[in-house]
Parts: sequence; structure tokens; C-alpha cells
Amino acid sequence: MRKTAILPLLALLLASTAQAGGEFYCCQDPASGRRVCGDTLPEQCRGRAYRVLDSAGNVVKEVGAPLTPEQKAEQILENKRRKQMEDAGREQRRRDQALLDTYSTPEDIDLAQKKAEADVNVTIQTTNERIATAQKKRSKLADEAEFYKKKTMPPELDKDLRAIDHEIRLQQELVELKKKEFDTIKAKYDADRKRYFELTRRSPAAPLR
Repeated sequence: MRKTAILPLLALLLASTAQAGGEFYCCQDPASGRRVCGDTLPEQCRGRAYRVLDSAGNVVKEVGAPLTPEQKAEQILENKRRKQMEDAGREQRRRDQALLDTYSTPEDIDLAQKKAEADVNVTIQTTNERIATAQKKRSKLADEAEFYKKKTMPPELDKDLRAIDHEIRLQQELVELKKKEFDTIKAKYDADRKRYFELTRRSPAAPLR
């Protein structure tokens, strides 16, 4: 059929569709390369990209061709990446709001840091006092053990020495751990301070000391 013969048919289809006030579907026929239309999806359009037109011939919707397996896999990955970004954005907004709810002024951050550091100092001081007490106790046990240099030490005394040495070692390890907390505290409040200034658009100031 010649192209000139197709145009009257298309015009007739448009006119009949306009009267019905419905929609019709058009796509390119893969066999002939020509556009085919119908008030229902033509067989040639199935599994291919097509357009939905209104009664005036305006494009209402464009429907893409079905995705290939590779495209579907890529779409799944893209949707997953988008969801991860959205989740991360929501979590960041939650953290930002919590930060603003916690600190009313930059000085509040400085005070919170000083309190956290003071708490660590108290723990270190208390632990050092326990170590000193344990070391005095160990000194007495060591003096007692001197009497058994050339004899077999009583099992109970040997047990007490081992126990006090273990206690001192644990307390010393605790002190070292607490000292490392100062770096963690500094990093946390430096990050809070930086983000606070970003959110409030204030100029950063040196923390109180």
C-alpha cells in the first residue's frame, strides 16, 4: 500500500477516535518501518516501544520497549544505589536534627567535651588509686614471700600473689584504655563542632579550655 493511501486511513482513524473521545496506540512496524496505529495495541507494537495518543493526536504517554535482562539487572542495581543514597540522606538528616537539638550554642559543645574529658579523668584517678592500694598489698605479700625463698611457698600465698598481680595488670590496662578515650572524645566533638557550624552557617571558634 502506498504512503498516500495510508494517510486517509489514519485520518479516518483519528476522526473515529475523536468521536469516541478515547485513545489510540502507535508504533513503528519493524517489518515495514511504517507507523501503525489502533484503538487497541496493534500486534506489531507488542514487545516494542509505542506511544499513546489522545483523540486530538497529542502524545499522552510514551511506553519504552521491554528491558533486556542486562538492562533489568542494571536497573535493579541503580534502584538499590538510589535507595542507599536516600537512606543515607535520611540518616544524615536525623543526625543533624539530633545535633541541633543537643546543642543550642557552640559553647554547649565545648562544655559537653569538657564534661566527657572530666569523667574520663575521674575514672583514671580512681583506677590509679586502686592500683596504688593493690601495689601496697602486693608489697606486703612479697615481704612475706621472702621467708620462703629457700622453702616451698604456701599455696595460699602463691595464689594471693598471682591474684594481686592479675588485678594490678587489669587496672593498668584500664588506665591505658581510658587515656586513649581522650583522642576519641576530641575527634567526636571536633566533628560535632564542624557539622554544627555547617548547619548554622556560623564561623567556627576555638573550643573553650
